[in-house]
Amino acid sequence: MSGHSKWHTIKHKKGAADAKRGKVFTRIIKELTVAARTGGGDPEMNPRLRTIVADAKANNMPRENIDRAIRRGTGEEPGVTYDEVTYEGYGPGGVALLIETLTDNKNRTVGEIRHLLGKHAGNLAAENSVAWMFSRKGQIFVEKGKTDEDKLLSAALDAGADDMNDDESGWEIMCAPERFEAVRDAVKALGIEPASAEVAMVPRNYVKLVGKEAQQMLKLMEAIEDHDDVQHVWANFDVEEKEIEASLA
Repeated sequence: MSGHSKWHTIKHKKGAADAKRGKVFTRIIKELTVAARTGGGDPEMNPRLRTIVADAKANNMPRENIDRAIRRGTGEEPGVTYDEVTYEGYGPGGVALLIETLTDNKNRTVGEIRHLLGKHAGNLAAENSVAWMFSRKGQIFVEKGKTDEDKLLSAALDAGADDMNDDESGWEIMCAPERFEAVRDAVKALGIEPASAEVAMVPRNYVKLVGKEAQQMLKLMEAIEDHDDVQHVWANFDVEEKEIEASLA
């Protein structure tokens, strides 16, 4: 499993991923609003919205909050209009970064993202300079010890998964974006709650980082993820778990 996946999984296990519930809810509310605005407010007819509603429920967001965010997206309630903007950049060691944001002020956001990158040995890149290094895929990670490997593999493949990779701490299931819901639901039907499950921008290759560059990269990830306008950060770095543990200590 990539260092980027390890980063999110270890943070999740340590309770450090989006530690403040308000940050989680803010991210999801923005996504609900934009999904409803672009694809309609009915989750049954809007796959993107359906996935985000499931994420909201998994994070114990009150139903009232979910419905209000959707109504704002469909124009039934007043609210802020957000633009989807993806920034591309480089981190320490030449790591490629895709930074997905929802913002009500593009000029403010780009300035702040540029500042964060520069502060942590990175820089903004031109459009399409790194996007080609990533592919959109469903990605589900299950920790070892939660189920039998053969049973998990069989359920995932039957639901349409492409592959399941064995990692030192778990299994990473990959699938096409359109099969994500079916594969995730098949895993949950086994009585398993995945450590993480999302439609992700998965790197085609990885940059191995150690020592100072690894720590710089992890600090950069933390800083970018903490930015209020940032929804997701995708990066092609690979680091050892001990480096991540050290950064979170």
